[in-house]
Order: sequence, then structure tokens, then C-alpha cells
Amino acid sequence: MAKTVAAAPAAPAPQSDLLQRILVSLDDDKAENIVTINLEGRSALCDAAVIASGRSSRHVGAMADHLARKLKEAGYGTRPISGQGQGDWVLVDAGDVIVHLFRPEVRDYYDLEGMWSVGARK
Repeated sequence: MAKTVAAAPAAPAPQSDLLQRILVSLDDDKAENIVTINLEGRSALCDAAVIASGRSSRHVGAMADHLARKLKEAGYGTRPISGQGQGDWVLVDAGDVIVHLFRPEVRDYYDLEGMWSVGARK
């Protein structure tokens, strides 16, 4: 399924219901290279960031749309989506978890995992 990357030694990512719903949705939609970064205590914006890749702009946009719909149906309200028109980098603000969906080459260019110093991706 998805791998969790500790941002600090032995710091597990929060395993909230919200995070689990996000990971299941992305897995169901065949997201690739799903990484969860624990940002608890490191960011005032969120407790975790989820980063995943899609095979194309259309795949990335569809994953974002499905995720937002599933979160709304689960009672999390309407979630803001940014970048869906382009489909290169789409951000879904789920509150305590921010989801970044990329086309692979755009993900490599921005290297969010490197920015948060979570180690090299395969």
C-alpha cells in the first residue's frame, strides 16, 4: 500500500481516521509511490503530508476529485483543491493532512520529500 517516512528519528506518522481514508482512496485509485510525511511539531499547517504520483495529468486530477468527494461523503466537508486545471501538481487541503498529487517528472523536480529531509525516494 503506502509507505510512511519518519521526518525525525522514530517519529511515527499520525494514524488518524482522516489519514487512513486518504491512503485508502489513493490506493484504490492506483496512485504510485505514496509517501506519508509526519509533520507534527514541524509545521503549523498540518500534522502530515501525503505525496503520491499519478500516471498522467488526467489521472492526477481524477484522484484529487475522487479524494475530495470521498472526504465530503465521510463528513469532512468540501475540501479545497488547487491546481486541478493543469494536473501537474494538485493539492488537496484535507485540514490536518495536506495531499500533494504529482505527475512523476513534476514530483522529481519539486522534491518535497527532500525539502522535508525525509531521505531519498526510490
